[in-house]
Amino acid sequence: MHRVVLRPAGLTVVAGDGDDLLSAAGAAGVQVPSACRNGVCELCEARLLAGPVLNTRNQQTIAVGESLMLCRSQALGDLELEIDAVMAAGDIQPRNFQAKVVDVRSISHDVYRVELQLPRRRELSFHAGQYLSVVLPDADPCYFSIASAPSQERIELHIQASPEWVSAQKVMDALMAGGEVTLQLPHGKACLAAAPDKPLLLVAAGTGFAQMKSLVDYLRGTRYDHPVQLFWGVRRHEDMYLRSMAQQWQQEWSGFTFLPVVGDDEDNDWGGHHDQLVRAVLASGMDWNNVEVHASGSPTMVYTLMDALVEAGLPQAAFFSDVLEYAPRA
Repeated sequence: MHRVVLRPAGLTVVAGDGDDLLSAAGAAGVQVPSACRNGVCELCEARLLAGPVLNTRNQQTIAVGESLMLCRSQALGDLELEIDAVMAAGDIQPRNFQAKVVDVRSISHDVYRVELQLPRRRELSFHAGQYLSVVLPDADPCYFSIASAPSQERIELHIQASPEWVSAQKVMDALMAGGEVTLQLPHGKACLAAAPDKPLLLVAAGTGFAQMKSLVDYLRGTRYDHPVQLFWGVRRHEDMYLRSMAQQWQQEWSGFTFLPVVGDDEDNDWGGHHDQLVRAVLASGMDWNNVEVHASGSPTMVYTLMDALVEAGLPQAAFFSDVLEYAPRA
């Protein structure tokens, strides 16, 4: 097996003997633009910075400094490549897109599943775990986690819209009217540009599950072979709107564990449920020195969890949440 470092993103993939570099990148979850897979379209072009590479079209080695097509190249040793089309987590600049509303359906008493289609889907790149904003006339942007993986054709959202949430209701009114809606994406640095090389702990509260769904769908399409644990905390059983989906992941993926955490129906003090979720995570018995944590929920939940895990031995650099970016502590 050979290590292949992609610059300037700094991502590393592993390629075996006989693997073309495009397939190796895809197996690691790294998105590389491609179309023909026979070296003609040149979308997967890179420049060799170091290491031995075989051009499988002519069976000749490629000299350092020359260009190569990942789909027609095999590693003969450890490599370093330059490919500007591959971006690190959070480095893709947000853009506005017009999206067609394909489907809106209720999946719980106050959560809607929305599917959106972009006319030219291949123009959009994002990483698993990122989020978007819905842009409406004369209204502030509303932000929602992307629930679909980057490889999926449609963009999926899970929108919680209780009657008292005016902004969410306004978005739902626009979506239910059909037609098109303006999106700005991608946003967020708490995402995966490549599959991590350690076990993964996912912690969600409420509709934070949407971000975790994107991560899980993405990892299931790679060769990721480390354990994954998903904790999903809600106030009431009916708030766990896609529990059957998480249970199905556990049945189909041997390395995946789903741990639901449901609060006391008679006591809906959300602060208490934060503590309950954190206690459940701490009791998981994970090696906090060898795990990557992604958390999605309210700032109170995220910071309560982060403080507890860091105290338990988790390096703070191994904790990821968009809350750390949009709601930083003083």
